[in-house]
Amino acid sequence: MMAEEVSVRDKLQGYIYVIINPLVKGLIKIGFTPNLVTVTGLVLNIGVAIIFIKGAEQGNRGDLSYVGWAGALILFAGLFDMLDGQVARLGNMSSTFGALFDSVLDRYSELIMFLGICYYLVAHHYFFSSLAAFIALIGSMMVSYTRARSEGLGIPNKGGLMQRPERVILIAVAALACGITSHFIGGNYKYYVPGISFHIFETMTVFTLPILVMAVLTNITAIKRLMDAKKALDALNN
Repeated sequence: MMAEEVSVRDKLQGYIYVIINPLVKGLIKIGFTPNLVTVTGLVLNIGVAIIFIKGAEQGNRGDLSYVGWAGALILFAGLFDMLDGQVARLGNMSSTFGALFDSVLDRYSELIMFLGICYYLVAHHYFFSSLAAFIALIGSMMVSYTRARSEGLGIPNKGGLMQRPERVILIAVAALACGITSHFIGGNYKYYVPGISFHIFETMTVFTLPILVMAVLTNITAIKRLMDAKKALDALNN
């Protein structure tokens, strides 16, 4: 099962690289380095946080256009997560520090993005959803940390769902879909089941439900990686 999962991911990644390689070569020609691409991704994620914060301060609860624009920028910023590695490979600019620099700035990018999301949700009184976002942030960091710590012990550990590409795509698509949905049905739409005094769906659910899913799956992935590492270490010690 794991081999099949990796194979599917690798094949999809290969198709994406075929599409973006002309862009990568263009960036190399104009002097972009892998580290510069990585910094660009960080700057774009700072822009994502600014959009969410601006939406919290200037928008009202029913104005979800800020969420949609933030989702579009998350997708664009996510492109740079793939570009930096390809720029390094195709431009023969790979380095050990570059790999470390990329990993560190990726963590900063994700933390800053979630800062904006949590700020927006708290400001508009989505307290349960803001808690889910914070738990998703914890899980996201632990997914990365368990892999890094395992590899530091000489154990490859890349399994499970909700790796960084999946997290970026899920958040971006959810935010973008929320903004688009609000354009058609309104940001204050709520669906009530007859006989129940509270709503079971609102427009914002398009964004917050995937965050809840991420909160669960990221932590499951982190725990799975921890157990996989234990099995590998037990096997080495026996």
